[in-house]
Amino acid sequence: MILKKILEVQVKKRITNTLIVIVGPTAIGKTVLAIELAKFYHTEIISADSRQFFREMNIGTAKPSKDELATAKHHFIDSHSVKTLFNTGDFELEALKLMEELFKKYAVLIMVGGSGLYIDSVCKGLDKLPEIDLNIREQLNQQFESEGIVPIQNQLATADPAYFAKVDQSNPQRMIRGLEVFLSTGKKISSFLTAHKKERSFNIIKIGLNTNRTLLYDRINQRVDTMMDEGLLDEVKALTPYRQYNALHTVGYSELFDYLDGKTDLSSAVAMIKQNTRRFAKRQLTWFRRDENTKWFEPNHVKEIISFSTTKIQSTQS
Repeated sequence: MILKKILEVQVKKRITNTLIVIVGPTAIGKTVLAIELAKFYHTEIISADSRQFFREMNIGTAKPSKDELATAKHHFIDSHSVKTLFNTGDFELEALKLMEELFKKYAVLIMVGGSGLYIDSVCKGLDKLPEIDLNIREQLNQQFESEGIVPIQNQLATADPAYFAKVDQSNPQRMIRGLEVFLSTGKKISSFLTAHKKERSFNIIKIGLNTNRTLLYDRINQRVDTMMDEGLLDEVKALTPYRQYNALHTVGYSELFDYLDGKTDLSSAVAMIKQNTRRFAKRQLTWFRRDENTKWFEPNHVKEIISFSTTKIQSTQS
């Protein structure tokens, strides 16, 4: 009854719409919660996971299952090819355009993902970064191809430790981007990230999921084991023709490419996937905890989360 009244008031009076954003570390249960909220609010889900965009990558990105996708409509799942350059700026434009259309049908939309920059691009807008020297970018790309990511990581950690600490350090595109700005301008990329929030035409409710570290790490380890059982190694083998693309220079893929290249054994590669995923989860939490407007819950507290979000929606419409 409460939900019906909220939706009726919003439609009749054209009151500001609401975007519920679900964030948190990998394997915490964001997809399950997003679907529960989408069912409760009778709405659709916008994915803000920087790897689930790509249709060639499935098991290693922990995409929603076919049953989950059938339960609630998702956007930006399998929407692009790894061969297509699709960055945060592209996502900001496409997501906002899509949301404008969806808000004509729904008073509430759900956004879910663990990619902080993609979430921020929609909620806050992106900062304008300086033009960089394309020769420097080419040199860094060549360095990455010949030496791997570690030297670039080390250079960026020294040049801009603030940026290095908060982004995905296993993502070559992020590492190269930070370093090329510094080498081109002499200024840290973090100095351009002013966090000046753009005005949006919708209200935003941020819900964070987290639990104790031991349980989270157990969930991560179990997820990796499940991925291997479901055929992650075969998926990586099939993606070998695409391995030069940035999307595949990420956790779960890089380690198995090393195994296929004979640089390590399979058990060691799987152990590295678990370790790197745990490190990534820690960085995700560091990123999302910066936003004091995020309300944190245990992942299984669905009723409390629905009550909180409904109360917040009511308060913004009063």
